[in-house]
Amino acid sequence: MTRTLIVEADGGSRGNPGPAAFGAVVRDAVTGRILTEVARYIGTATNNVAEYRGAIAGLEQARELDPAAVIEVRLDSKLVVEQMSGRWKIKHPDMRDLALEARKVLPAGQVSYRWVPRAANGLADALVNEVLDLALAGGQAEILRTASLLPDDLDGQDVVGSAEEAHARALVDTAPRPANQLVGWADLGAPTVTVMARHGATAYSVDKRFSGRGGVDVPLAPIGRAQAEALAQELLARGGADLIVTSPLLRTRQTAEIVAGVIDAPIHVEADFEECSFGEWDGLSFTEVQSRWPDQVNEWLASTDIAPPGGESFADVRTRVDRGRRRLIEQFSGQRIVVVAHVTPIKIMVGLAVDAPLTSLFRMELSPCSITTLAWFADGNASMFGFSESSHLREVQTPHGT
Repeated sequence: MTRTLIVEADGGSRGNPGPAAFGAVVRDAVTGRILTEVARYIGTATNNVAEYRGAIAGLEQARELDPAAVIEVRLDSKLVVEQMSGRWKIKHPDMRDLALEARKVLPAGQVSYRWVPRAANGLADALVNEVLDLALAGGQAEILRTASLLPDDLDGQDVVGSAEEAHARALVDTAPRPANQLVGWADLGAPTVTVMARHGATAYSVDKRFSGRGGVDVPLAPIGRAQAEALAQELLARGGADLIVTSPLLRTRQTAEIVAGVIDAPIHVEADFEECSFGEWDGLSFTEVQSRWPDQVNEWLASTDIAPPGGESFADVRTRVDRGRRRLIEQFSGQRIVVVAHVTPIKIMVGLAVDAPLTSLFRMELSPCSITTLAWFADGNASMFGFSESSHLREVQTPHGT
């Protein structure tokens, strides 16, 4: 299966002509994951020269990653896009030389160009200004980053994830499994991609209280709204989505609405992605629950078939989450879907994708507004391309200032 990469490129000059630089980002087209960032100060030049240089550098980095990949180059320069697409004549000799240089990087059939609004090219633009500021201050004149930032450890984890140390028995799964495949080695067709986004923090999640369906329908806390706004910008930078699916609970709907206001995608409500019902434990901390229901807590941690008093077992939650997953794949096959959900449904989706036992949910932690990317193929196979990615939240202050 031929790989597809996206190059986001930009260039700028302070003075036009003046001190100039370019920036380019290479992403995986399926997952939206950043693979490479490159930026370079090029001395005195015009905006157009810098834009071309950004496209060339991005193509070169993409070629390094996979010389056989299909590349879509995205720029907010109408001039470069139209000239490289062959719709505008190239009259200036400098532009002709740069266009020829760009065309030599990869065969014409592997590369296409697309204009995007400036707001959708924010990361490449930020790289331009970053390297310009560094170079003009006497610092480095080039940036090359090939390793993704590790997710930050943000506050607001749900109490379910705090039971990592619990030893629970493995759930025997007798459902038939598809034959294993090496992702990228066989043509499985376009997958349905679910970009699983946890909702922003609430007062309950900040205090690490149980918060499920059937309890108080808590809204986002102020920090949760800030996290949702950062999530929206990150999803836009990753190419947006065809659809946003949300649980009907208030905190997920509020997060989804903030995201939809930025990436301009329709919202679809799916009840099967609601959080687990914690029954009488809802609104209480883990310590409070453990002191009042010590035996029931131990039983709950020991078996995914056990439900809290008046609540729902994790096994029951998996049944409905899998039902919702199948419905999404059937109704929106081959599309890219942002699913705004909760800790338990997201962990279950991960387990379904990687064929892990249900007890694996005790071993996962998910930050508020983190991103987990899963691809579902038509033959029944699935792959996880990212888990609890949170680097887009590094500028968002948590209540403890971390």
